[in-house]
Amino acid sequence: MARVLVHLCCGPCAIVPVSALKAQGFEVTGYFSNPNIHPLTEYLRRRETLLQAARLLDIPVLFPDAEYQPRVFFQAVTGREEERCPPCYALRLEPTARAAREMGFTAFTTSLLYSKYQKHEAIRQAGLAAAQAQGLDFLYQDFREGWKEGVTRSKEWGLYRQQYCGCLYSEAERYARELARAVAAETGLAPS
Repeated sequence: MARVLVHLCCGPCAIVPVSALKAQGFEVTGYFSNPNIHPLTEYLRRRETLLQAARLLDIPVLFPDAEYQPRVFFQAVTGREEERCPPCYALRLEPTARAAREMGFTAFTTSLLYSKYQKHEAIRQAGLAAAQAQGLDFLYQDFREGWKEGVTRSKEWGLYRQQYCGCLYSEAERYARELARAVAAETGLAPS
C-alpha cells in the first residue's frame, strides 16, 4: 500500500481528502504544520478539532508544534499582504515535504486542495516546488467537488468549523463587514 503524508490545515478540511485517499488505497498519515494560524488559541482549537477528526477517520497525525512560529509567517508575508497566500502555502508545504522525505514517504499532498476558497494553482506550484526540492511526488488532486459532503460530515461530527483560513489578515477580512455594521449602528452612518 502506498503511503502519503497529508498536510492538514484543520479537521473539517481533512474529511474529504483523507477519505478519498484511503478509498484510492493510500495509507494516510496527517501532518499539522500551520504557522499562519493566529492567535495561538485558534491554533490550539484547530489542533484539538483535528485530533477529533483523525480519530473518526482512523488515521495518525503528527503535530510538529515546534514549527508553530507565527513570526516566520509574518516575516514571509510582510510587504506582500495582498499576495500572501503563495508564500503561506510554501511555509506549510516545504516542512511537510521535508518530513515526508525524512520518514520515508514517496508522496505528499494537502487538505488545502479541498477548499473552494484557496488558490489551487498557487498550491499546486508550491507543492511541486517542495516536492522537487525533496525528491518526492506532490500528489495533486482537486478535492473541491466533495465540498458539500465535507461540510455535512463535519457538522454531523460536531467539529469546530472556523470562519477564516487562519491568518490574521483573513480574520480581519472575514469580520470587516461585521465591524462596519457595528460602527454604523453606533454612529448612525451607513457602512462604507
